[in-house]
Amino acid sequence: MTDQSRKLLLIGPGYSARALADLCQREGGWQVFGTARSEEKAARLKEDGISPVLTSDTAGLRAAGQDSHWVISTPPGDKGCPGFDLVGGQAAGAASITYLSTTGVYGDLEGGWAFEWLPVNPGSKRGERRVLAERQWLGARADTRLIRLPGIYGPGRSQLDKVREGKQEQVVKQGQVFSRIHVEDLASGLKALIDRPHLSGPFNLCDDEPAPPQDVMVFAAELIGAAVPVFVDLETADVSEMAKSFYAECKRVPNARLKAATGWRPAHPTYREGLSAIFRAENN
Repeated sequence: MTDQSRKLLLIGPGYSARALADLCQREGGWQVFGTARSEEKAARLKEDGISPVLTSDTAGLRAAGQDSHWVISTPPGDKGCPGFDLVGGQAAGAASITYLSTTGVYGDLEGGWAFEWLPVNPGSKRGERRVLAERQWLGARADTRLIRLPGIYGPGRSQLDKVREGKQEQVVKQGQVFSRIHVEDLASGLKALIDRPHLSGPFNLCDDEPAPPQDVMVFAAELIGAAVPVFVDLETADVSEMAKSFYAECKRVPNARLKAATGWRPAHPTYREGLSAIFRAENN
């Protein structure tokens, strides 16, 4: 990679994108830009060492985006990706484009494996929006990388925090499993792709072990010495329709394509290593 392409533009710099920014900053030699919709958000980006670019600054966006590796993580709406509306017309000038999507585009596979070559078949409005956003970016650049992500956890956003907050019940649906990814592994997987801008197409980015959510919660509770939440059956649980929709799809997500293409391996191959690492960091 040349020095010219050691630029990163984060379009919608949230939790995951900031982990990538931190990784690039620790490596050194990178210019990291991030979009901001207000001066207040711009100031917060600057505190994190990210050069802010206001979304109202057309010239600034063009300069930041030219020859940069774009990582787009803005959540889509009914009309698709807001980031596409913002800078999609400038896509030809990017060093590479990486769109953070979701494994929800595969729909329900009844526990089957969500390989990248499967056709998209979203079973929810959220999934349909992601498919639309994927198609928008592929229309702008045929070599766009589509990163299909499962549940993301990490410091400050894990089952450890839920247990500490007093979570008393854990919904259980027989046979249900989810895949997940530690935010640090998400960042390293993205970096592996950015370092290989010739790669394109869809990539699943997840750990090595799909697991039932109650197993993860039990491990988290035992790790910190807290009471294990009571298991309640989904059919009788008093939960919102939004929560029920979370359990409407069941799939296992493989990561073999990303591993083969880049040599990437997760530092936290299962939730056990991931939660243990968070716990150790909190107590050091």
